[in-house]
Amino acid sequence: MAETLWIPKFLLIALVLIPFRVNSQCEFRFNRRNKVFEFNLASSVKNHPHGALSEDGFYRVEANSTVLWFQQLCDMLIFNHDPPRCVGCQDCGGPSHCGTSCSALLSENVRGYDVCTSLGHASSSKVDVIDKEDPGKGIIVKMLAGSSNPNCSLSVSVICQKNKVDGPLTLTKSGTCDYATELRHPSGCAVAISGHGSGWGWFSTLLIIILCLFGAYLLGGSLYRYFSLGIRGIEVIPNSDFWVTVPHRIQSCFGSLFQRFRGSSHGQQASYSRVN
Repeated sequence: MAETLWIPKFLLIALVLIPFRVNSQCEFRFNRRNKVFEFNLASSVKNHPHGALSEDGFYRVEANSTVLWFQQLCDMLIFNHDPPRCVGCQDCGGPSHCGTSCSALLSENVRGYDVCTSLGHASSSKVDVIDKEDPGKGIIVKMLAGSSNPNCSLSVSVICQKNKVDGPLTLTKSGTCDYATELRHPSGCAVAISGHGSGWGWFSTLLIIILCLFGAYLLGGSLYRYFSLGIRGIEVIPNSDFWVTVPHRIQSCFGSLFQRFRGSSHGQQASYSRVN
């Protein structure tokens, strides 16, 4: 009985944690000049309900005799069709499940054989903006192969293009095993919002509201007394007798506080005076 109850609980925990993991990898925030630039690769955009996530479960780009499969930028590779068939897939699912346990897989033709190389894993992916001076240009997702192939990596630039999707079309190589490609997609466009350091705080907003209400009170009262009651001169100000005495009241208040402070300081000096 205990085992039958444990299995549904395990499935429930898995269903809760998996979406949380995917969403956290798909989201990225960058702060610059009191603005926050938010990116969400899995957020629904026009004509793309899954954002930058490929409906095929993977992206594929080919150059010369090299074929690259990479993940949906913030999830694992999922091959709904045409799985890779290459030698040396131990680091990415093995021969029977090749391409299912890494985030990027490269296939090169070596002496007539398609040889696989794992370029990255989802746990070692890093996200940053393409241009820190212009964060709205897009983001770059860099996948690292890790200990299996420490010199290998894949960088995918998701460039902001609001109207349509292009790519990936090109594949470039730098160094021994560092590859790069780019994807133009609406999901590469940031949503810019005001940062915590900009705008008015709650106290400033409250102060402005109070000043506006006070100004409306003086203006409305003065107009009413001038046109309706026919009052002229300084008496047109509502409660002018009270406002005339405000400076004196403030002066008296500060004077009283000063006298209290001065009296307490004299009392302390007297208590510590030397006794002959």
